[in-house]
Amino acid sequence: MLKKSMFFVFTLVLSFTVFQTALAIPPGTPSLSTAQSQLNSLTVKSEGSLTGYSRDLFPHWITQSGGCDTRQVVLQRDADYYSGNCPVTSGKWYSYYDGVTLYSPSDIDIDHIVPLAEAWRSGASSWTTEKRQNFANDLSGTQLIAVNASVNRSKGDQDPSTWQPPRSGARCGYAKWWINTKYRWGLSLQSSEKSALQSMVNTCSY
Repeated sequence: MLKKSMFFVFTLVLSFTVFQTALAIPPGTPSLSTAQSQLNSLTVKSEGSLTGYSRDLFPHWITQSGGCDTRQVVLQRDADYYSGNCPVTSGKWYSYYDGVTLYSPSDIDIDHIVPLAEAWRSGASSWTTEKRQNFANDLSGTQLIAVNASVNRSKGDQDPSTWQPPRSGARCGYAKWWINTKYRWGLSLQSSEKSALQSMVNTCSY
């Protein structure tokens, strides 16, 4: 009888682990107080030009340890579950921006929270190619997330003054990630961007 009970408990735990809905978010999300402090410390200045910009100047989806490229690593990190390795062939993902559940990697983009073009206009134009590569493949911070491809493409290279996640509940986290990325990488922001971020942070309860 004890063995049957233990097996039943194990089955319940296993089922919960496999089928629960994960809320995958980038590592290092700051607290509300930290995000506010970081926002206050960012340099506010007019946005720079896109002259000379190219995505090729930000080499991305480079090979990481284990042989997977950056995209595949984020697909694995942010999945509830997945099949395949490099490449991931299927799985289940919750798109934080719009609340949509996806099952095919082809429906998913890996979003740069701070777009590459936005980074260029905010200070990355003066970086070395190596530093831009590190930025574009930043797995240790709040810069990359797997989301619905269609909603990511509606964002393009806009900042929070002109684009915010359509799911209102995602805007606090998104603001924190944007602020933290700009803080960590020493990027500036424009006044309209700061005002939008402050309004988003004001909605945070955590």
